[in-house]
Amino acid sequence: MTTPAPKSTPGDMSTFNILHGFTEALVRGMRSSFLGDSDYHHLTQCESLDDVRLNLTESDYSDVLQDTNTLTPSGLQSAAVEKLVTEFQYLRSQAVEPMGTFLDFITYEYMIENVMLLLKGTLSGRDINELIEQCHPLGMFKESTMRSIPTFESNARGWADLYQTVLVDTPVGPYFSMFLQESSNRVGGEVRNVIEEVEIEIIKSSLIKYWIEDFANFVEKLGGETAEIMGDILKVRADTNAINITLNSFGTPLNEPAMRSSDRKRLYPAVGHLYPVGTSMLSDVSSEEELGRVLELFPKYSSIWNVHAAGSEKSIDDAFYERDVQTLELAFEGQMHFGVFYAYVKLKEQEIRNLVWITECILQAQKDEINKFVPVFSRHSPWRVTTKSR
Repeated sequence: MTTPAPKSTPGDMSTFNILHGFTEALVRGMRSSFLGDSDYHHLTQCESLDDVRLNLTESDYSDVLQDTNTLTPSGLQSAAVEKLVTEFQYLRSQAVEPMGTFLDFITYEYMIENVMLLLKGTLSGRDINELIEQCHPLGMFKESTMRSIPTFESNARGWADLYQTVLVDTPVGPYFSMFLQESSNRVGGEVRNVIEEVEIEIIKSSLIKYWIEDFANFVEKLGGETAEIMGDILKVRADTNAINITLNSFGTPLNEPAMRSSDRKRLYPAVGHLYPVGTSMLSDVSSEEELGRVLELFPKYSSIWNVHAAGSEKSIDDAFYERDVQTLELAFEGQMHFGVFYAYVKLKEQEIRNLVWITECILQAQKDEINKFVPVFSRHSPWRVTTKSR
């Protein structure tokens, strides 16, 4: 008689380490690779990109930069992203189910962005080779698939063919199917020319919404610490999308009364701390003042909005980045959950943004702006400083 496998969640202390302990230990060890406060201090004192390169030889980026003769912001970004992708792929190779599927979900966002980049670029007449070079490595399909995406006509039939012959076999195919089905339902059963009727960014927002909802449903089914920690991260991500969609709609057709309660509301993810009451209220706002009054009802976001409304030098995107870094860092404090893998990828992305910002400031002789970045695991982060002072 075969003993049945134990029924447990990824957060079950009795089985987590047996299945996932090694891979989790790897990503927690990778935490030591983040640049520290002293690294950022030295980088911001650099007078040239050669000085930056010299300082980074003492960091975890030394290996990927050793063959780089002339450092540029774009070259540094490419090398850093390549390093992150290599690390992620190694983690994926060590993962068993359900961690494998969880890590795959992380890559779906980049797949969506790549497809949208290819479609938008080809509509603008840009070269396919140039576009493929700009695609994120974590969201790459087979080269034949990548080159097939821009070849379809920008009409209703072309979109249907694109899905049926190319995207249907990709992991993000179901999201495109959902978008086409929703578009078809809105026009009485006939898929419109969505390229002409809806801007690419709106299509992208729809696909990201489906991905967030699907991801959130997956982690909820996993249960345990993963459902709690990763579930909160995705709720915050969903809320951020809803706020940004609302803010960016002002001055566009999406802010017209008929569009606010239909097309714009459909872009809000059906998860999050704002959902459903907050998102229902967001669907009615028509100006920044009304948006501010809604967000004042939600302390989690009122402080972020106040940064924007007060005309601070810090943009609302910077405020969101700070909040995200704080949330993602907390994922490393919990034990036996998958959220730490998502947190690692997103925190590394923030570090790469920091490096690009610093090098751009040096290159453009804008040293007064150089400290406007969000460090990761910094002892001087606002939330840590506030905690220590209490």
